[in-house]
Amino acid sequence: MLNSNRYRALAIVTCIGMFLVLIAGALVTNTDSGRGCGTDWPLCNGKFIPAYTLESLIEYSHRLISGGIGLLVLATFIATLKWYRDYKEPIIYASGSGFFTLLQALLGAAAVVWPTTPAVLALHFGFSIMAFMFTLLLLLWTGRMKRGELADKPAARVPQSVFYLSLAILIYSYFVIYLGAFIRHTDSAGGCIGWPLCNGDLIPDMEGATRYVFIHRVAAAVLFILVTWLMMHVKRVASGNQALRSTIFLVFVLVISQVLSGALLTKTIGNEDWFVFTSILHNIIISILFGILCDFMIRAWKWREGRG
Repeated sequence: MLNSNRYRALAIVTCIGMFLVLIAGALVTNTDSGRGCGTDWPLCNGKFIPAYTLESLIEYSHRLISGGIGLLVLATFIATLKWYRDYKEPIIYASGSGFFTLLQALLGAAAVVWPTTPAVLALHFGFSIMAFMFTLLLLLWTGRMKRGELADKPAARVPQSVFYLSLAILIYSYFVIYLGAFIRHTDSAGGCIGWPLCNGDLIPDMEGATRYVFIHRVAAAVLFILVTWLMMHVKRVASGNQALRSTIFLVFVLVISQVLSGALLTKTIGNEDWFVFTSILHNIIISILFGILCDFMIRAWKWREGRG
């Protein structure tokens, strides 16, 4: 019991820390602070303690937070091997968190030293959200462990269609996330003024930044439709599985919140202070949505019909 409490506490701190890394990374992007430390890494403008500028403070703080959380991720991985090596799930989650934490750190360092394209920079957020997702999955697993819910036998099995549909939506949502990150790194957020119409048109001229933002809006609308479809499907074919029904309803609430935060983000274009806040809020919601949707998909796979 003592080890389980310590392990859960470590998982909580690591997940919160990775969440802060996401916020710090979004702050770097939305304040154009990526070059706040020049092309030096891990030093900042050639110094261990850099001269004070707002950009260098934001960028260097992001590096320090990421480094500290990297150590927490390593500690979590070691603790998992020590205390829960007989369980597959925590091993996978701790390993995935470590892998993507290292990957996003290396990509971030490479982007500082060698200028790269927005398409590659967008991957940095994609890797960060994967690292957060694995820490969130591990945290959720420790909660079920504490409540004695680790058995793979739910109140009711669910059709395999629930798993396949949720997997497809999860993959599609990653595309939507990547496109949003690409828009931020190309400073294209102003491509569509107004919401829900784009520049006053249902279908705007597909040129420049407008093309990227409009495609992202359409992709987000499709994601909302797909999640709604999945929720109705679960309600119809898995009425006896309250755990999945509750989780998919949470995903539905989050996808609505994401759409509304996107509208709020559009409304704050031109107001630098509020735009930074709404951009970070947009990132926070999609990160949590992606993690919860992945948890839903995993449980749908574990509880699918025909599984031994």
